Amino acid sequence: MLRLRHLLPLAALAAVLSYAVPSSAETIIDEWDSVKAPPAPVLKEVTVNPATTALLVLDFVKQVCNEKVRPRCLATLPAAKKLLADARAKDVLVVYSIVGGGTIGDTLPDVAPTSKDPYVQAGPDKFLNTDLEKILKDHGIKTVIVTGADSAGAVLHTADAAVFRGFNVVVPVDTSSSAYVFTEKYVAYHFTTAPRLAAGVTLTRVSMIKF
Repeated sequence: MLRLRHLLPLAALAAVLSYAVPSSAETIIDEWDSVKAPPAPVLKEVTVNPATTALLVLDFVKQVCNEKVRPRCLATLPAAKKLLADARAKDVLVVYSIVGGGTIGDTLPDVAPTSKDPYVQAGPDKFLNTDLEKILKDHGIKTVIVTGADSAGAVLHTADAAVFRGFNVVVPVDTSSSAYVFTEKYVAYHFTTAPRLAAGVTLTRVSMIKF
């Protein structure tokens, strides 16, 4: 009887291990093709304080937002242009970014900067090795509205970095695109499910933002 008592826990452990560890012919990625995409995240109305909000206009430049490289980016320009006009009407701080090797003059005319708008030049994370955080904090900014030419690049990584620096983040999804529709939806889903990001990011669209 004593021997049986010792054997039962071992048998249970063996059963768990045999279930948890896949065979050499089966890995977790074998299920990928059977996965159905989750529903699109719900967009929310948002009201921001113009005095403590900044609009980030990221990489809307001719090098990446064009018919050849990212044609879907061009489709976001009307929404981005409206948001920019609304922000300027309320004296919201507008900060631009440009890609490496470019100049601020490469910004597309629909969302062109003024001479007083600050800008940074960086890779996907616009906080990395730039003074973006200082610009925002010097102006008393608590909330950033993140728009950009690449949802999986500058928008994702800059919004991520903003959250981890303590900013509230608003992402109007109709102002950020990708080369692929799937990527746009993935990024939106990521914002609403990733640790810390889900609590710090509000997904919306331009028509749902009030200043």
